[in-house]
Amino acid sequence: MKRLFVFCMIFAAFLSLQAQKPSLNKAYNFYYDKDFVKAKEAIDACAQDEKFATKAQTWLYKGNIYYFLANDEYSAKQKDEQYRILYPDAPVEAYDAFAKSLEINPNAEAMDMFSAKEAMRQLYPLLLVRGVDQLIAKDFPAAKNTLAKGIASYEMDKPQYPMNGDLYYYYAYALESLGEKNNDNIILYYNKAMEDGSSNPYVYVRLIEAYEKGNDSRKAEDVLAKAKKNLPGNMSIRLAEIDYHYWKGDSVTASSLLHNIPSSSVQNADELVNLANFYIREKEYEEAESLLVKTNKLSPNNFVILYNLGVCTYSLSERLFDQYNKAAISDPNSAQAKDFKTQSDSYMDQSARYFEQARVLEPNDKSLLMTLRAIYARQQSPKYDEIDKLIQSLEK
Repeated sequence: MKRLFVFCMIFAAFLSLQAQKPSLNKAYNFYYDKDFVKAKEAIDACAQDEKFATKAQTWLYKGNIYYFLANDEYSAKQKDEQYRILYPDAPVEAYDAFAKSLEINPNAEAMDMFSAKEAMRQLYPLLLVRGVDQLIAKDFPAAKNTLAKGIASYEMDKPQYPMNGDLYYYYAYALESLGEKNNDNIILYYNKAMEDGSSNPYVYVRLIEAYEKGNDSRKAEDVLAKAKKNLPGNMSIRLAEIDYHYWKGDSVTASSLLHNIPSSSVQNADELVNLANFYIREKEYEEAESLLVKTNKLSPNNFVILYNLGVCTYSLSERLFDQYNKAAISDPNSAQAKDFKTQSDSYMDQSARYFEQARVLEPNDKSLLMTLRAIYARQQSPKYDEIDKLIQSLEK
């Protein structure tokens, strides 16, 4: 009986060893049954095996398994937003596996599977989705890598599904986010996005900004003209045109264009911020504040919005305090002088609140702290010492 027990133990161990042994046949069978998760486990074992890792077939299998696994997961996500993708990098790994298969043997084939060349030119939609997810997560190096592979896939053949510039736009955006020093490289990909039929206004806006950065006003103006022709009336383009004229030093045209935009027609938070910035530039702080209050409701807890609200209310307070001083020369107790003082104090209180809210988001912003210190000095607030010490510690 004891011998039988020992034999059973040895046999079970043998079966377990056999089950764990890398096998392309096992990976293929799971693939054929459309059980791509188990197929992935089986092919991963082969790819990590010293012998199988040298075979083009291994990487061809891996590419196909990962391709269909990614396709299944992203299709499920389209149908159900709550679906959690378990293997988000499957499109990238599929691309790399196909590339390795081609490197070992460009002619490798398998029954009911794509060849590496066929599959690689179909991967770009999945690579685009993955790259955008990485951009949203602010993983810019990974996004750049993924989108570069997406572009390579897209350019291998005439694309079956045109991306209308999205691959090029997001790749250029990833470059900018990484602080790409070669402005020509950024310009190249925004131009490619435009040539690929993009209707995204930000392609034009960022390309104009890139030309401005390169001090090329002629090309910036050419892109602006194309944008106005292709996207007539688009608010982002109208705002870019105003910015372009400020950049050229033509503040008269910029101001005229600005005041031709009905503020009530702007609903997008980013566009409202840009519009408010132009009014701040024109020193029309009441209009800027009104726009930013609206924007703050659409996009709360945003540092830029809160900071700019602080700037507007501080500037309005200073303006009213100056009017109070002028009125107080003849009669400091006049109703007009008192009204100016009351309004000025009210705006100063609002400014402090906005700056304190912004400070929660960016505690060490020196420009913010300097203004806040000036506010507390005028209010003779005990908070002055706290802010002053913080500024001194930052300067050290």
